Amino acid sequence: MSTTHRLLTNCLAKGLAFWLCLGLAWPLTVRAQDVSEYGMKAVLFYRLAQFIYWPAEEKRPSPLILCVVGKNPFGATISQLNQDSSIEIRLAPGDPSPCHLLFISRSEAGSLEFWLSRTDGRRVITVSDIAGFARAGGMIELPLEGERVAIVINRRTVQKKGFEINAQLLRLARIIER
Repeated sequence: MSTTHRLLTNCLAKGLAFWLCLGLAWPLTVRAQDVSEYGMKAVLFYRLAQFIYWPAEEKRPSPLILCVVGKNPFGATISQLNQDSSIEIRLAPGDPSPCHLLFISRSEAGSLEFWLSRTDGRRVITVSDIAGFARAGGMIELPLEGERVAIVINRRTVQKKGFEINAQLLRLARIIER
């Protein structure tokens, strides 16, 4: 069984949609059983921009800047995923203003309000796995539910920032309107 086939099988076993895994050009040579919770979350975070539409009056920024604030839960995986010159990854930026996608790690749970306020008035997609993140005003929460990584989308916050989400992602996600 090839590494790619094992990875796809693992993705399906964890409850992720096949379309998300199919689009994955994972440059690592890993065995499927080596893909951890944060390995899956790294893939989701890295691929989210493909399923988010920027406002009609703006084109998607290039390079797209993905930032992780707080303790990096992804380890080296997030950097190893990045084989695309149109995407730049920044770890622990002091200033999130240049970020287009901002992952707020669990280590920043006590500072969640601070980080969300830093994105006010900016076109930035906020993502986290902090419990209750979407209800607190974040856009996309990635909680672990049993053996799978779920997706919770705060649709009102997404639309307020001018973004739209692809229908395929919306079908996979649990939607809240707060």
